[in-house]
Amino acid sequence: MKIYLLKRRGKLSKENEQKGRVRKTSLYFMYHFGPNQKREYEFLDLFLFDKPKNQIEKDHNKQTLQLAETLKAKKIIEAQTTAHGFISKVKSKICFVSYFKTLVNKRDSTGNYGNWLSAYRHLVKYTEGKSIPLETVDDRFLEGFKEYLLLGSTKRGSATNKLNRNSASSYFNKVRAALREAFQQKMIMENPAMRIKAIKGQDSHREYLTIEELQILAKAECKVPVLKKLLLASAVTGFRYSDLKNLIWENIKYSENDGYYIQYTQQKTGKAEVLPVSAHVIKMFGDRKESVEKVFDELKYSAYNNKILKDFVKANGINKNISLHCGRHSYASLQISLGTDIFTVSKMLGHSSIKTTQIYTKILDKNKIQAAAKIPELFF
Repeated sequence: MKIYLLKRRGKLSKENEQKGRVRKTSLYFMYHFGPNQKREYEFLDLFLFDKPKNQIEKDHNKQTLQLAETLKAKKIIEAQTTAHGFISKVKSKICFVSYFKTLVNKRDSTGNYGNWLSAYRHLVKYTEGKSIPLETVDDRFLEGFKEYLLLGSTKRGSATNKLNRNSASSYFNKVRAALREAFQQKMIMENPAMRIKAIKGQDSHREYLTIEELQILAKAECKVPVLKKLLLASAVTGFRYSDLKNLIWENIKYSENDGYYIQYTQQKTGKAEVLPVSAHVIKMFGDRKESVEKVFDELKYSAYNNKILKDFVKANGINKNISLHCGRHSYASLQISLGTDIFTVSKMLGHSSIKTTQIYTKILDKNKIQAAAKIPELFF
């Protein structure tokens, strides 16, 4: 890795220039990791006078440059130390909660951003706003956080605001993932999470909509039309909300041999996928627009929108706790009920493991239904 100290000259409007305002130049680092690798930038919050007018401004520029060079030298030493297998003493003292927040921000455009953000909020509550250096995160800290998640999110040792076990499992896994990443980056000498057992999740019933229920909703009016459109689109494609909201018309292709298909990259996994779809599915998306335009109108999915969707479903006589993600469950259950084999369903959902898809076979098992029908009627 190479580190460069660079300058960016600030812009100044003619009006401000006439008023005698001073043009300033910002200093920043550019980290170059090697050929074909992404470059990273860090602004130093240091500036130089563009055209120093007096000795004070000249001295300021000289001292600021010296400070920037010193910071650069420290960065180089730190990078070299890490490259040779040593743990960075500076990085190991970074607050774990602050470090976790940087990982949350990296996932801002991904489908699991909300999950990471919730885990961060619980971490803040658990640490009570205290600075916890990375090097001090140990077995005791992790076991305490696990207990906090399992027993209650406001009062430890009580059932106040008790989390769903699957949510607790998910949040704890995010903390484990953060420590694993810190260890891989040589920020800590060992990964304490390797010694701590994860929170085992529970099997849960996955809500889904039948084809009859989807037909009812397709004909009904929704307070927020795009919510209905996204739910139905998810039910006929299996897409997550994160993939639907980023879908542009350029992703939708047509071939005389293969018909329509959607070429996209999963937000959650980063994997490139190709999903064949029927012509009537594309028709449901509406009139085709410019290639770079989004297929669905912008929607900031929130708890408020989630309530609107639930009210919409229940207002049409469907007494189910439905969220947008239930569209994906509906797609999987429909495919299985129509006889599509589990391996094909797994591929169409973009699952990396067949075990994930097997969860949906519990939703609708035709063999179990047929077996139940064999029980003869009892006449009283």
